[in-house]
Amino acid sequence: MSSGILDAREPPRGTGRGSRRRSGDDPRADAPPFVLFVEGPRDRHILQGWAHRVSPLLARRLVESTVILGGRQPARAVRHLRERAENGQGARGLCVLDRDADGPDPAIAPEGVDLDVFTWGRRHIEAYLLVPDAIRRALRLRDRGLERLLRDELPRPDDERALARVDAKRLLGHRGALHRLLGSPVDPGRIARAMREDEQPLEVRQLLGQIGERVGLAPRQVIVRGGAGR
Repeated sequence: MSSGILDAREPPRGTGRGSRRRSGDDPRADAPPFVLFVEGPRDRHILQGWAHRVSPLLARRLVESTVILGGRQPARAVRHLRERAENGQGARGLCVLDRDADGPDPAIAPEGVDLDVFTWGRRHIEAYLLVPDAIRRALRLRDRGLERLLRDELPRPDDERALARVDAKRLLGHRGALHRLLGSPVDPGRIARAMREDEQPLEVRQLLGQIGERVGLAPRQVIVRGGAGR
């Protein structure tokens, strides 16, 4: 039974030789149901966009497995799994949290349930959307105002320290800099879906790998969507 905190840089588990199955087997057949806990609908929408770029099947399984916590409340994930166990519906879970401020993570006491917690290395999940080319493609816009905003507001792609600190939720959110420039809200999920796989940050790809393993997708079922312009 798992109860650890997953480092965001930890590679996906269960992908070694010992996890191989016959080609006709359903990888989910012998595993308990999986529940993906996220803070809010926007997080699910962003993860769905990233997953769809990798595999539409992964995106569908991800959405089917998701439970919204209504905030950074991992205790609700623990309670959800315990209630399922009491009802004879055991499940294993993965709880994905923003790091938010630099303070300590909320207390988590997952004893008696199969729950892992993945905390983003950057402040918010939205910080992994700050890829200029993906933003341009998502908005289908190239003008001086947007270029000035991308230059002035976004940290350099190689400055991980700055990316970890930036308040991307405010930048991309209601009345944020992009909203004021465009005159309408920005859809973060659209940016996520516009990102090519080679633009997805390492933590994103690792988390998608962990989710894929937990929803029972064998490597052959994750079809890479190719083409730089797609």
